[in-house]
Amino acid sequence: MASSEPLDDRKRVKILIIGAGMAGLSAANHLAKNGMTDFLVLEASNKIGGRIFSAQTGKHRLELGANWIHGVLGNPLYEIAIANGLIDIVHVPKPHRIVAATEDGKQVPFGVLQEMYQAYVCFLRRCEEYFLCQYLPPEGINSVGEHLGLEMTLFLERVSDPVQRHLRSLIFRCLMKRETCIAGCHSMSDIDLLQLGSYTELQGGNIALPSGYSSILEPVSRLIPPQNILKKHPVATIRWRYSEELLLGKCVVSPGTDSGIDLRGLGDAGNESDDSDVTVTGETPPDISPNSSREPSSEKECISVVENININVSNNFKSEDESDCTVPESGIESKTEEEDLACPQGGSKTMGHSIPRRKKSRKRKSQQPNVEVVCENGQQFYADHVICCIPLGVLKAQASQMFCPPLPQFKLKSIDKLLYDTVDKIFLEYDRPFLNPEVSEVMLLWDSEECCSDANEMKNKWYRKIYSFSKISETLLLAWISGKEAEYMETLSHEEVAETCTDILRKFLNDPFVPKPRSCICTTWGSQPYTRGSYTAIAVGASQDDIDNVAQPLYSNDQQVKPVVLFAGEHTHSSFYSTVHGAYLTGRSAAQILLAPDSPEELILEADEDASDLSSWIQGIALQ
Repeated sequence: MASSEPLDDRKRVKILIIGAGMAGLSAANHLAKNGMTDFLVLEASNKIGGRIFSAQTGKHRLELGANWIHGVLGNPLYEIAIANGLIDIVHVPKPHRIVAATEDGKQVPFGVLQEMYQAYVCFLRRCEEYFLCQYLPPEGINSVGEHLGLEMTLFLERVSDPVQRHLRSLIFRCLMKRETCIAGCHSMSDIDLLQLGSYTELQGGNIALPSGYSSILEPVSRLIPPQNILKKHPVATIRWRYSEELLLGKCVVSPGTDSGIDLRGLGDAGNESDDSDVTVTGETPPDISPNSSREPSSEKECISVVENININVSNNFKSEDESDCTVPESGIESKTEEEDLACPQGGSKTMGHSIPRRKKSRKRKSQQPNVEVVCENGQQFYADHVICCIPLGVLKAQASQMFCPPLPQFKLKSIDKLLYDTVDKIFLEYDRPFLNPEVSEVMLLWDSEECCSDANEMKNKWYRKIYSFSKISETLLLAWISGKEAEYMETLSHEEVAETCTDILRKFLNDPFVPKPRSCICTTWGSQPYTRGSYTAIAVGASQDDIDNVAQPLYSNDQQVKPVVLFAGEHTHSSFYSTVHGAYLTGRSAAQILLAPDSPEELILEADEDASDLSSWIQGIALQ
């Protein structure tokens, strides 16, 4: 049951935003920009930015989280960075020379490396065509890894020399490991083949911010009042039918029934979770063919979908936050639930903004909040709307217990089906340079498969998932690692990781004098309690429909015009998932939905009393 503590002793706002990552900051920024400041942002950690995290060590700035702005054309983050002078427009690219070496220290001719890279890119583009062109792959081929393996097998059949064939297969496996870090998975066999092309790549390449990716957080959060962001407030429970619990909690339970409350007034006391799907407008998500193109990929289209959904809501009712209705003090009268909750239409105030009306409308005052949010520290917050920007990894671990009543089953299934794996970075900082100044990256062509079937193999082979060491500066190297090997690496000390990486470099460079790093810094996104992974991917058997399901807002009853709970974050954008700009766009869209007026503005034009008929009145209108 709902708490009996007076609301005056606790915090009540119009909108609660859960999470101060890019999605949450974007939502808050858009609200503040439009003059709406009756909101709070609850952030679990002690910093804003989520998976954007730049750190300074010695002379180097390390990007522990997001690395680049992905694309220029149509990327709002690029526009923000340009407008605030965060990008050096006159940028001279550094020479990029890759050295590929085998375990015995032999370097591969550059021509062979270039040949394999071009072939690999061609294979990958063919995988994307299944989504874009809507045709089916060979029977039994369901994952990107399986299709790339088939392509590679056919390619290598044309190479007669077994030594050259083996060398090319090593390069191919190295590129596959690199792809797992790009896609965000343990193996490319985890990625659904038919959905690879669903990700929309913006033109312009990857852009790094010279002052660090975290510098983008200042302009995004500039308009947000500092007191509106509460850090160290991890959320434990979201009661998204709180107002109905207050209303229906006064019902007397019939003898012989369960002692629960009937949230729908349908005589099913104690089983409110059984019909939780009903709380979402459109209980069954739209039936989208697996071969159809993705649903709205732009912010404008997302808002249009929600507006279309709202058309299905009865026009005889307004949202609870505009209700004039009061709860009877002595039980529920013998009226239907609709009669109890029905209210006159009208209203002239939405989201803190006055809406000009020529027709005088009846104003109503909010009675009860729609949502109660309880934090782990025991603090309670109340709001009419919640924008949930919790990362997918945390939703996977806690969604079934966090929401009360539970989320609809189709939403929980989609959360479970989507992939949210770990991608980590290993930074090695040195006192002096040791690589040839012309070399920018060392690719590692391991001579055996990286797959580890048990803990003992993982202990001895985890490092074989590292596919290269790239040069950030003359004294700073970066290695990427993904999947189960990354999760295992997080259990090791930085000293152990540094020693292992030193042995690897000495072996592949055939140089026993490669120095040990002065410091080693490893990310731990998989074990961080408020992220539990890195970014979203579409697993085998999942689709864009699952992203749309996760993004679908919740209505606690059929009378609400605006959702009670909206979802934002990179995992809720069906074509920009895994990106910061995807998170930004979804946060802004959620805020825009709540800022929109509850109903179209009424405009009444009255004819002059002297007008004898309609035609003469129309003729008297002066066209400006």
